[in-house]
Amino acid sequence: MTQNNSTAEKTELMDIDQIRALISQDMDKVNSLIEDSLYSEVGLIDQLGHYIINSGGKRLRPAVVLLSAGLFSYKGKQHINLASIIEFIHTATLLHDDVVDASLLRRGHATANQRWGNEASVLVGDFVYSRAFQMMVNTDSMRVMQILAETTNTIAEGEVQQLINRQDPNTSQENYLKVIRHKTAKLFEAAAQLGAVISERSDKEVEAMAAYGRHLGTAFQLIDDVLDYSSSAKELGKNIGDDLAEGKPTLPLLYAMWNGNKEEAKIIRDAIEHGGLDHIEKIKETINRTGAIAYTAKIAEEEAQLAINELKDLPKSEFLDALYALARFSVERQF
Repeated sequence: MTQNNSTAEKTELMDIDQIRALISQDMDKVNSLIEDSLYSEVGLIDQLGHYIINSGGKRLRPAVVLLSAGLFSYKGKQHINLASIIEFIHTATLLHDDVVDASLLRRGHATANQRWGNEASVLVGDFVYSRAFQMMVNTDSMRVMQILAETTNTIAEGEVQQLINRQDPNTSQENYLKVIRHKTAKLFEAAAQLGAVISERSDKEVEAMAAYGRHLGTAFQLIDDVLDYSSSAKELGKNIGDDLAEGKPTLPLLYAMWNGNKEEAKIIRDAIEHGGLDHIEKIKETINRTGAIAYTAKIAEEEAQLAINELKDLPKSEFLDALYALARFSVERQF
């Protein structure tokens, strides 16, 4: 694919392995800090925390921190701390999400709540959150702490709004996207923004990185919602149809309902209102027939392009190429 709006004169994009190689040394330091910071004398915390951290996550959010810091030639050590904090916040939300959603499978493994129970998962999620805030203090930066405090608060609002939207077939596309931007994109936004902040870049560059992360995270979640109806459980690492079973009105489902015939719309409306997978094959047929997958992927593509547009005035380097490629990966991935 030709690199339009590219950071360099290249005809091929970096692949995900090349992106990982670029930041591998820093990511090794992040993983070591995560391991050390997870330690607790309470054995269950140590056991459960390590289980969820080491269960095959892509580490995309901490990677964004490292790429952002690399882009601005940051020379300190705070990017390692911040990347770890971002991953801890993400991990805590996963632990809480899986309890709220009664999920049994994540990343191809049994969820923590499936193995240890809801109570342990919620409490260890609280521990991981609080450990992240302990680590924030070590940044000795009020601006960093403000960004991360606002981020966690926004994520919590998104979680609550998603709960409100559950089993509501009247959810609008605007409301659905607002939940994504709060619940998922906000952490990507903080990850990208923080690399510029600790590098003491201009307000314009900080905002460009924040916008990049916001659009990247939105595209990533849109494709996650597509994959819930177009991938396999093995590829995706969770049970296909989980969103439908929980009555979550994601965009592929809503678009199919809006554009299906009366019978199809009623089946989807009932499925959202009551949850369950009784008619999943019929619903998947309707999703495919109405072009709901293509429509949602188109919105994701637009978001990825908006992310790429934010990179045009930033320093040209391998790190910028990697950020461009990451935006493409967010919409072209199959897992």
